[in-house]
Amino acid sequence: MTLSTKVYKKLLQVPRGKITTYGELAKAVGLKNGQRAIGTMMKKNPFPGIVPCHRVVKSDSKIGEYVYGASVKSKMLTKEGIKIKDGKIIDFDKEKFCF
Repeated sequence: MTLSTKVYKKLLQVPRGKITTYGELAKAVGLKNGQRAIGTMMKKNPFPGIVPCHRVVKSDSKIGEYVYGASVKSKMLTKEGIKIKDGKIIDFDKEKFCF
């Protein structure tokens, strides 16, 4: 299994209405300081409708980038019940999913 496949499978564990960070996802698959690598994998996600890369955000509670644009990511997260203000997730610690 490739590393990106392992990452995408792990990301499938994050339920609707929850988020994780690039760093947490990296740690969950054994990548030390792998936040950038995770970001690259999210950008190259071949199944964006299935693998919920929009649920991966920055550790400072900012939503970060998205292959279809930050506004689309924000709308998707809001639709799932995540509250966002000024590009940041409100109640970040409450919304964060831990593996």
